[in-house]
Amino acid sequence: MDFQERAVHVSPNVSLNLDVGELPDEPDSLVGAADRVNVACGGHAGDDHTMRTTLERAREAGTKAGAHPSFPDRAGFGRVAMDLPPAQLAVEVRDQCARLAAHAHAVGIALEHVKPHGALYHRAAADPAVASALLDGALEALGPVAVVGPPSGALRDEAARRGLPYLREGFADRGMAPDGSLIPRGAPGALIDDPVAAAAQALRLAATGDYDTLCVHGDGPNALAVAEAVRVVLGGRA
Repeated sequence: MDFQERAVHVSPNVSLNLDVGELPDEPDSLVGAADRVNVACGGHAGDDHTMRTTLERAREAGTKAGAHPSFPDRAGFGRVAMDLPPAQLAVEVRDQCARLAAHAHAVGIALEHVKPHGALYHRAAADPAVASALLDGALEALGPVAVVGPPSGALRDEAARRGLPYLREGFADRGMAPDGSLIPRGAPGALIDDPVAAAAQALRLAATGDYDTLCVHGDGPNALAVAEAVRVVLGGRA
């Protein structure tokens, strides 16, 4: 049984999301491979040109768009945790999201969700104060939106407390340890850049019923082929 045949057994409600707007040479067709995209808004990557271009591509492709804020860590690509006071973090997230929102308004596309990036993603899942500050800043700039994050943890709890839709996320292009945690970047097996292997992982994760959306990282070396393969097993847009 090939992946396309097996895809009929996967819930049609599992979507594909992509982290995008992080590299200057992303393929034009990358955005169209996803159901929704998380657009870098200046904290770890992205500038006014990449934000606008990515949002234009999303509008043309009919792909949902959202904000992808991070700690202000361009040198470390947002993968370095920063101990910012909650009020300062809220302002940082607000300003990043507001910058993206201005381009979205100009382009004529709505921003429908927020997904934190890198170290902020993991800190928000572990620390209620970080989760609260993140959502304070994002909602001030974007209004009520859906939140994309780990299946459990402080971010999900804070989104529920505020009555926000929450999308439980898994990763099609990241290796996983037996306990379900991600293999740390830099370790053997941390990245999955083979489309067949990524599709197999996506199929396995989607079939559990534990995830609403699966991620492919747009800065991966084979991102477009991986995204297209995962899209096949998820059976189209959701």
